[in-house]
Amino acid sequence: MSISLLSFSQKREIDSLPKNLDEYILVKPGDSLTIQLSEFSLLPKHKFSSREDVRYYFWFRRKVYKAYPFAQLASQRLDSLNVRLQRIDSKRKRRKYTRMVQDYIEGEFSDQIKKMTTTEGRILIKLIHRQTSKTAFENIRELRSGWKAFWYNTTANIFKLSLKTEYHPETTNEDFLIEDVLQRAFQEDKLKAQKSKLNFNFSKIITERKAKVNVEEYKLMFAKMRKKGKIRKKKKD
Repeated sequence: MSISLLSFSQKREIDSLPKNLDEYILVKPGDSLTIQLSEFSLLPKHKFSSREDVRYYFWFRRKVYKAYPFAQLASQRLDSLNVRLQRIDSKRKRRKYTRMVQDYIEGEFSDQIKKMTTTEGRILIKLIHRQTSKTAFENIRELRSGWKAFWYNTTANIFKLSLKTEYHPETTNEDFLIEDVLQRAFQEDKLKAQKSKLNFNFSKIITERKAKVNVEEYKLMFAKMRKKGKIRKKKKD
């Protein structure tokens, strides 16, 4: 046993110098060293007009957190569908597979989406455009038909929503707030990051807006709800 341990220790000490020097960087005095880092952006600190505005922002943030996973999952399902359809030559099989995915998506989302408030539904519609580069109306029209998409949109209009709503954080205040919530959540690992398929530079947008948070539209909305005595009801928040 002693002989075995001795021979083992000798083997560990033999030739311990590295052979492959390609894995090392040699820096001589006076040399400059460049290291390639992953790209990331630092967002400026929010600028609120009052402490009350902070409460409204946190309320809105909860809405975005609830809607985003549905838009993210819908985007993944649609991407998988398109990849699969490219491999199917038969029109009949394409229609059959599309119908199967339609039923799956509707079965997966419909019950939970029905429980959403109007604000959450509107955010979801906008995020679908962000994640897929197509409005909810366009996605439905491609999956179903123009007639079906018309009726889906008519139903949404009952709740003062439009499936044709687009996402423009560079010009629309609510969209800017949504993107602000998302980018900060991505950096803090509170939401799983998924790059937008729309072309905009949020770092430039938030710099131009000086990180100011505008929640006046939600203040007005809550004021109307209080006036109508609906502040305790969650159907229209």
